[in-house]
Parts: sequence; structure tokens; C-alpha cells
Amino acid sequence: MSGGRAAVRVVLDVTAVPARPAGAGVYTLALASGLAARADVDLHLATRAGDARRWPLLAPGSTVHADAPDSRPARIVWEQTRAPALARRVGADVWHGPHYTMPLRTTVPTVITVHDLTFIEHPEWHERSKIVYFRRMIHSGARRADAIVCVSNFTAHRLAALARPRGPVAVVRHGVDHHRFYSDGDRDADLAALARHDISPPYVGFVGTLEPRKDVPTLVVAFAALAADHPDLRLALVGGDGWGVDAIRHAIAASGVASRVVRTGYVEDAVIPALYRRAAAVAYPSFEEGFGFAALEAMACGAPLVTTAGSALTEVAAGASRTVPVHDAGALEAALRELLAPGSEVAAALRQAGPRRAREYTWQGSVASHVEVYRQAAEAART
Repeated sequence: MSGGRAAVRVVLDVTAVPARPAGAGVYTLALASGLAARADVDLHLATRAGDARRWPLLAPGSTVHADAPDSRPARIVWEQTRAPALARRVGADVWHGPHYTMPLRTTVPTVITVHDLTFIEHPEWHERSKIVYFRRMIHSGARRADAIVCVSNFTAHRLAALARPRGPVAVVRHGVDHHRFYSDGDRDADLAALARHDISPPYVGFVGTLEPRKDVPTLVVAFAALAADHPDLRLALVGGDGWGVDAIRHAIAASGVASRVVRTGYVEDAVIPALYRRAAAVAYPSFEEGFGFAALEAMACGAPLVTTAGSALTEVAAGASRTVPVHDAGALEAALRELLAPGSEVAAALRQAGPRRAREYTWQGSVASHVEVYRQAAEAART
């Protein structure tokens, strides 16, 4: 009980969270951990059979149901055929699919999270094997879910335009892990963490999966234009390879400064905040984001940030970054040049503005808003 209200019993579908999560996976982990810590939530986690062991550590007190198959095709079938029985068996008040999808025939009230609409608007940014499935699930979820969580106003507006949701839509922003992402870290420890991956100041940093949507080739072109005037500067690309990474390899090879581009792959947790804190600038030139975790985390660490206009990135940064048009190497170069100038007042101002803006985003607040969505969905279904 909490404040006289019975605990809401939630089944959270964590079957899509990979071993090395990014983006929606980070969100799902934080949500599971936060829900498990609340006395007003009885949390049940639907997991893959081979992924049950980590969840009691990540979400202590939750009940784990390792019912889903490990392979993705079999897991999709399980969601539509077996998951409804799981929801009934545990007596769930709500089923939450945090990554677009839900069991379409369940009798339990459902909530889905929609991160962006790029599967519909920009299929060229995604693997072909996922496009048809997620398009169908977004449209079906919009018609059938009892409530929808959107991670930004930008995503909510695109959802209304493209999928016409039946149920209420709540904009619930993500949080940031302020115990991990902060601006006053130990310099020597940061530099040691970076040195393990051949990164040392001065550098421009990028963090994210290397895939078409992030438009890393434009960043490489902008960096190459700066390189002659900053002979010690390097570009650090931190993140695992996604699909379509060949375009990035070609851009680096053609840049003329390939020896000054460091690609680390996936790194341990300590490296990313260290990279943000010690960067001369951080660039996040994505074509479009439904939220923009990397931008928020960079701001929390006091990094002078350059990002792109026209999507939720502008909404999240809210004046605490330099913003340039998408796919504009000249504008990106000019913004980076401004931040890299000796004694740059703009860079100094952003180092102060970023942490202030990031403090407005907490996982505690995000989780509390999710609980209210669950309660409203369950009560609406009952009435």
C-alpha cells in the first residue's frame, strides 16, 4: 500500500533488452529498477529463458517469469500466443510493452511506449527485417493499447499525425543517471579510463550505435575540415557497430585524417561519462531522435554539445547546446570551430548550462509518471 492505494500489479516485458543495452534498452532497465523499488508497485518481469539471472540483481524484489524463447522470431510468436496467458496467470492489472509492441489479444489492460515514428516515416534508417513488423505493431498498438507513453512531445505529435491512437497519450520524459553522469569527476581517473581506449584530449566525442540515423559521415566530413587548424585534435567515435556501418568506414577512409579518428566499439560504463567530461566538444548530429539519451548524458557531464534541429533533440537540449541543421557539414564544422576556439565563451557557457538543464530529468520522476499511467489505464478498463 502507498497513501491508501493498493499496489498496482504490472507485467513489464523486458524480453527485447540485449546484453549490451542502448537507447530503449537503457530506458527499460531504468524503469524496471525504479518500479521494483516502489512500495505501490507489484512488479513482474517477462524475460527470455536465457536471460533470467540478471534481473533479480537489476530489479530486486520483482518476480521474474523466464517464459519467452531466446530467439527473436520465436519471441515474437510467444508475445502474441503465450504472453496473454502469463498476464492472466499473475493477475496483472496492466501489461507494459516498453518497446512499441504488446500482445494484441490480451484481456489485460495494456500500455505501450512509442519512442519514435521512424519505422513509418524513415524506413531507410532501419534494417529491412524490422520495418514491416514494427510498422504493423505501432499501428495495431495505437488502436488497441489502453494508454500510450511517448518519450517526448515531438514523438507524441508524430504519433497523432501518423497512427491516430485510440487511448490517451502521456508524454513521459526519460531520466538520466545522475550518480553516473555528472560534471565534476576525478580528472586522473577519467584520463586513465580514456587511455585504455587510446583516447586523450583534445578530441571531439561522439557516443552512440554507429548506424545510418546518427549521420556520423557528416561528422567525419566536418572534423576533416577542422583538422588542419587543430593538428592535435582527434575524433573519438564510441559505440558498437550497427547495420550500415560501411558508410562510416568509407567516410573515414576518404577523409584524409583517418589516423586521427578513434573507433572504440562498445566500452565499459566508466568510459562514457569520462569521455563527455574531458571532451573539447561532443557532437550528436543525428537526423532524428525520439528523445536523445546521448545528448542529455553529455549535458549532465558538462560537455559543450552540438546537436541537430528538427526533432526531440531540440526539445531535450532547450538552449543548452549549439544546434545546427541536419546533414549540414558546413554548419556542424562552424559550430565545432566556435567551441574549439581558445577561451571560447560559448563553450564555457554550455559547460554551465548543460548540467542545469539535465537536473530537470530524473528517473524517479519518470517512474512516478509511469505508475500514474498504469493506474489510469487499469481504472479506465475497469469502468
